Amino acid sequence: MPDLLLELFSEEIPARMQRRAAEDLKSLVTNALVDAGLPYEGAKGFATPRRLVLHVAGVPAASAATREERKGPRVGSPDKAVEGFLRGAGLSSIDEATIQSDPKKGEFYVAVIEKPGRQAIDIMSEFMPGLIKGFPWPKSMRWGTGSMRWVRPLHSIVATFGPETEEPDVVPFEVEGVTAGQTTRGHRFLADEAFEVRRFDDYAPKLEKHKVVIDADRRKDMILHDARDRALALGLELVDDPGLLEEVAGLVEWPVVLTGTFDEAFLEIPDECIQLTIRVNQKCFVLRDAKTGKLANRFVLTSNLEASDGGKTIVAGNEKVIRARLSDARFFWETDLKTKLADNLPKLDSIVFHEKLGTQGERVNRLEALSAEIAPLVGADVGKARRAAQLAKADLVSAMVYEFPELQGLMGKTYAEKQGEDASVAIAIEDHYRPQGPSDSVPTDPVAIAVALADKLDLLAGFWAIDEKPTGSKDPFALRRAALGVVRIILENGLRVSLRDLLRSALSVSKAVFDRATTDAVLDDLLSFFADRLKVHLKDEGARHDLIDAVFALGGQDDLLMVVKRVEALGKFVASDDGANLAAGYKRAVNILRAEEKKGGAPVTGRPHADHFKEQAEIDLAAAIDTARAEAEAAVKDENFEGAMEALSKLRAPVDTFFEDILVNDEDPDIRMNRLRLLSEIRDATHVVADFSKVAG
Repeated sequence: MPDLLLELFSEEIPARMQRRAAEDLKSLVTNALVDAGLPYEGAKGFATPRRLVLHVAGVPAASAATREERKGPRVGSPDKAVEGFLRGAGLSSIDEATIQSDPKKGEFYVAVIEKPGRQAIDIMSEFMPGLIKGFPWPKSMRWGTGSMRWVRPLHSIVATFGPETEEPDVVPFEVEGVTAGQTTRGHRFLADEAFEVRRFDDYAPKLEKHKVVIDADRRKDMILHDARDRALALGLELVDDPGLLEEVAGLVEWPVVLTGTFDEAFLEIPDECIQLTIRVNQKCFVLRDAKTGKLANRFVLTSNLEASDGGKTIVAGNEKVIRARLSDARFFWETDLKTKLADNLPKLDSIVFHEKLGTQGERVNRLEALSAEIAPLVGADVGKARRAAQLAKADLVSAMVYEFPELQGLMGKTYAEKQGEDASVAIAIEDHYRPQGPSDSVPTDPVAIAVALADKLDLLAGFWAIDEKPTGSKDPFALRRAALGVVRIILENGLRVSLRDLLRSALSVSKAVFDRATTDAVLDDLLSFFADRLKVHLKDEGARHDLIDAVFALGGQDDLLMVVKRVEALGKFVASDDGANLAAGYKRAVNILRAEEKKGGAPVTGRPHADHFKEQAEIDLAAAIDTARAEAEAAVKDENFEGAMEALSKLRAPVDTFFEDILVNDEDPDIRMNRLRLLSEIRDATHVVADFSKVAG
């Protein structure tokens, strides 16, 4: 079957846009083909700095003819209904419709819409111009006198279509004066001549002969392989940087890996500063000594040229720039070391954190107070927690962090160590930002835990207090991440703390002033938010979200560690035969109760009376409930949730027997009410461990 080759050749496309653009091109074209009745066998998009490429294999030469019967209104319907039917079916007169009869619905109009098949190349030539003009670039530009917007000026289009055994045809279309053809160009500097292509099978090899590798993943592999080989030859190892590798692969069409050096004196700067300086300014990788783990004074660059001098001039140019940038970094480093972190604190009073939440200086004061409250709960020294909170944001006004904001926390820790601060204080200055994502580790030092919790809880309490909560997909202040961070810190460190108490403390030190009722409402809303974050976390761990709902529905569940243990025990229980059958019996009992309570307009309350029991199944169930509830309550008190579930499992047999032998809706109203109270006892007994009405299935 025929294949489609499409190339959009332009000036340099920003590296960050290339991969998404290749996927967008694939999606837009293949969707248009399918919508036009042209299914395909496979498609793949490619991107280089100067071109977007799409190969679609197995496209039919023509769309199939279609025949559709569209049912219309009844014969004799109002004129407006008939007119709408005619417009929708594309008929000019009702005489063009047929009349069909139905024994139940009578006679009605039917339009037979027949569409002949069309040549695929004609279909493509129609949709391609609009698709290219409306391409969803994040940013675009106009050039010359035309009105078209594109990421960079579009120079040429290759669009060929045809089977492997024949000469392909050019898809005839034009976009703002650029006419589709089958001519492209090679590498801008190494092989900038024009040449013709027929289909993808000869397009990719010809481009490679003209020094262009169109597959970004292959360019990445080439860069990574050559960089590691060069590092190995120097007795060093490459410091992996996946983000930089992706970016660099989008900057070159023909990657050539070279190595350079910088003055060893710069190694007195922290490794992270060196790496970031070289990465940000020159898009280069750094190398390290595998034995010591410290950076070496060597770097790896990726050129887009095979230079006649072996790359000496290119390396020298990069070395010159890197030397200048590292000189700046050393100046920042030396300048910062002259100032104590504590001396930076007054500067925080002039930095606004949020217009409704005050300055960074005010936030630091809140963190100090909150960290001091949290410290005893997590086994941290109160004085060290206060000191760490006081210095946690001090590096924000340092020269190094001003230049490289990514280094916040890390530089604070480094400066604190250099200035003789306690080791736990220094660790907390860096780790209080953690975890910054699902793959990031959580702080484990008690002082760092206290400050990290304070930082995130203050953030959440503050923005809840001013009603700046996340909405839909919008979360500009990363509050979901902060809440998930609190969840992970508590769970992964095995902390027994009351989340409600922590949040109440955070609200109490915030700038907001509430009455008790409003505070409780904000707390309830925040706890609900945390419950949602806990669901996300546990779902990633394989837990069922309905079990989390079942535990939180009990109320007062703000000890996250115990919530998780309860969820784990509940999960094992409902997966067993006893648990599944008891859950089914519980739901049957609750459904009967709901129906009766709705009918009577009041909940069923009170204990059942033994003198109203008529059947042995009632007596046995009442005794079993009393025993199971007592054992479950004792187990819960001892935080033995598996024991509580085991106690409830003893209800399975008597509950099953009760529903088999007993008619709840007895004619005697006293007996009926007594049996309803017995069902209420089942509900209350199971609620010792979870609300089984929330359990799915």
